[in-house]
Amino acid sequence: MNKMGKAWLFGVFAFILMFATACSSEKETSKKSNASKEDEKADAVTLTIGSWRTEDTAKYEKVIEAFNKKHPDIKVEFKPSKNTEYNTILNTALQSGEGPDIIHLRPYAPGIALADAGYLEPLDGLTGLDAFPETALQASKGSDGKQYGVPLNMSTTQIFYNKKIFKEHNLKEPKTWDEFIKLNETLKSKNIIPIALGAKEGWLLSAAHGIIGPAHYGGNEFVEKITKGETNFESTEFVNSIKAMDQLKKYFPDNYEGLGMEDIRTLFATGQAAMFPMGSWEIEVVRSLNPDIEIGFFPMPSAIGKEPTITAWVDGSFALNAKSKHKEEAKLFLEFLATKEFAELFTNEFKMISAMPGVKAKDELVTSLGEAVEKMSTPYMMVVYFAGGNPTSKTTLENELQGMYLGKQTPEGVAKSVQENAETWFKPFQ
Repeated sequence: MNKMGKAWLFGVFAFILMFATACSSEKETSKKSNASKEDEKADAVTLTIGSWRTEDTAKYEKVIEAFNKKHPDIKVEFKPSKNTEYNTILNTALQSGEGPDIIHLRPYAPGIALADAGYLEPLDGLTGLDAFPETALQASKGSDGKQYGVPLNMSTTQIFYNKKIFKEHNLKEPKTWDEFIKLNETLKSKNIIPIALGAKEGWLLSAAHGIIGPAHYGGNEFVEKITKGETNFESTEFVNSIKAMDQLKKYFPDNYEGLGMEDIRTLFATGQAAMFPMGSWEIEVVRSLNPDIEIGFFPMPSAIGKEPTITAWVDGSFALNAKSKHKEEAKLFLEFLATKEFAELFTNEFKMISAMPGVKAKDELVTSLGEAVEKMSTPYMMVVYFAGGNPTSKTTLENELQGMYLGKQTPEGVAKSVQENAETWFKPFQ
């Protein structure tokens, strides 16, 4: 081979060697880049949220998306459990030193019990907490006076009604208890289920009593007296409230003893039942079943000549697990929940009343409920004041009402059992 050929061949080998080196370098750079990305993923923090609101999963994805605009490096997972199983699942996890980083806290006694047991991290000084009134903060304030939760929402219970059914039959919102009974009779005579309520799940009965009871025991005046120990559950006023629950059973659906939440929701959403004694959290759930339904509501008219009432309370807060491995990141999420930005997002996406004052809803029904709360609210007495004891007085009421509807208990017997239970733990009764 002549010198020119050798030079050409050497040039080809040199080019191949350069190309191979460049490829190797590029691959190495790519490997390092990918390794760096993997390290970043490994270092990313993941927070979990425990809740009983399985029906709100899609809505919480929007909340997380809004939070990630400010904190893209913190992954948040909403992992709810079934409502009736949540307490057991959460307590078991906490007792094992585990559980979600952020805990959807049941209001008042159940949540406060978790704080008193040392499962929750105090949140005093958390940015944004000062935007909430003391009445909202009380729902998650521990016995030690420390704050353990960021208030989420005000829930209300009232009688929802199907506007189309009322309009078709020329029915009006009742202003007195007698008018309410007459309304039920009219609906029944037209073969329309007057009240969508079932007795399979006890909490449905205490919730319904929270609406109907104040019409008979007198609302706030009675609550003030009983919480001071100046009256009790065996009083004529409270027994009358249980008798009213018994009186209304003839307006419930057939076989109501075996109907649960999904059953009665469907009866109302599909237009088979005209009225639905239920909480504000059900508005969007019912609409999802029937987007065309027009829902109205009315406060409970008094049976004793007092003002009508709408039952309201703080229905949940978000707390920090004392055993969380990511407390600082969790606090950033909790601080986000204490902003007006979140309050407005929550009100308009969840169609619920924010616990933060001054937040207006775009939804007409939610706005009306919020206005009613300001004018005529009475507390859900069994949740706010009588969710203590083992079993709780609230649970006792539920079990006894179920017994009454099965024909195994009288209204007087229900009241007596609740009183006996409350006397075991409620200090004003001791």
